[in-house]
Formats: sequence, structure tokens, C-alpha cells
Amino acid sequence: MAAGRDLLLAIDTAGSRCAACLFDIGGNRVLSRGDPDIGKGHAERLMDDIADRLREAGAGYGDLSRLAVVVGPGSFTGLRVGVAAARGLSLALKIPAVGIGTLEALAEPHADAGVPVLAVLDAKRGELYAAFHGADGSEIAAPRAVPPEALAGMLSPLPDGAPLLVTGSGSEIALEALAGRWAIRLASAPHPDIASVARLGARRETDHAPSPLYLRGADAKAPTREPIARRVA
Repeated sequence: MAAGRDLLLAIDTAGSRCAACLFDIGGNRVLSRGDPDIGKGHAERLMDDIADRLREAGAGYGDLSRLAVVVGPGSFTGLRVGVAAARGLSLALKIPAVGIGTLEALAEPHADAGVPVLAVLDAKRGELYAAFHGADGSEIAAPRAVPPEALAGMLSPLPDGAPLLVTGSGSEIALEALAGRWAIRLASAPHPDIASVARLGARRETDHAPSPLYLRGADAKAPTREPIARRVA
């Protein structure tokens, strides 16, 4: 394959999917994509999926000029797999890698909707991961982990009764918490579109290497060792 193709590889292993997309930056189009929902096992699957995307597009690693990877919030293990892969490929291929937030990728398809967007993920344990974007796509409230009742505070710049688009796996929870104050429209999406990750990555500044965005501690807890009573003779 001739050199000089301006291709971007986008990766998302932040959730249960193992998503990869090959994107033509100059043509602003997806060449190949796959996002199987595998639950676990991203480390064993990701590189094979990337090879499949390259093969489908008739491309090779030498055709890549940029990498984009979802940095979170999301699964601790999944985020580490994706970020490590992107950083490793960046080093090996000597091309830049950029990090894309899960919530900004959820909001990206609605950047031209003309209304503010609240992107929310169900973070479990009574919390949501949330970020608030203006009608022009700019970030108004950065990603954070909040209980549903705190969402209204994030939206304080938005006048009562104003239109608001809510998207993400936590959208129904957010609707219940915010009902009655704003004119809410749901655009339910359980996860970001990998093409959105690619589009954001194509225009993101490459000033530093991607690193995982952890908004709270790991859900997994180390087992507690019960004290063993001494046997009294």
C-alpha cells in the first residue's frame, strides 16, 4: 500500500464493547469499523480487531497518521487496555495519540442540534458520570461523578424551561431527577459511537499522551481478611 494515506485508528474499550474504527481524515469518512459487545477479555481481542479493521480497508499500520482512544470514565480494566494499546502503537509507529472522553463522545453527534447537551452514564452505586455541553458543543461542566440530585446544580447556567438534550445510559435516571424544570428530550445511547471518537480525534490537539480518566475509586474491593482467633489450649 502506498505511503501517505492520512488514516486515524480510533479505539474504545471503556465499556463492554471492543470497538475499533479506521477513519480517513482527509475524506472525513469511516473506512472500517467494528464494535462487538464482548463484556470482558478486551486485552485478548483488541489487537486482532485492529488487524481486521486494517485488512477490511486495505491498509497497513504504515498508513496510520494518528490514534484516538477513549480515556473514560469507564471500566478500570478496559480503560487501561485501550490506553496502553494506543500509547504502545504511538511509540512503535512514531505517530501521535490523543485521548477522547466518553462523555464528550456521547455528546458529539448532537453538536449541531442547537441545544445544550447533558451526557450521562449510569455509574452504579447511586451515581452518574455526567458532563454538560453548550449548544455550540463547548464544555460547560467537566466530567464528574455525582448523585442524580446533584445534576440540577451542574445545569445552573441553563434558564428554567430551556430545551435540553440528555443522552447516555443514565438518561432515564437523569430525566427522573430533572423532570419539570427544563424541556428535556432524550437521545438514549448506551455507549458512544466509535465514529464520534474518530471525528473528535481527527481534530484534537496532540499536546500530550492519553491517560485514563478515573472519576472515582475502583468498584472492586480487596477481600477483607478475617482475624483468626488464637486457639487456647
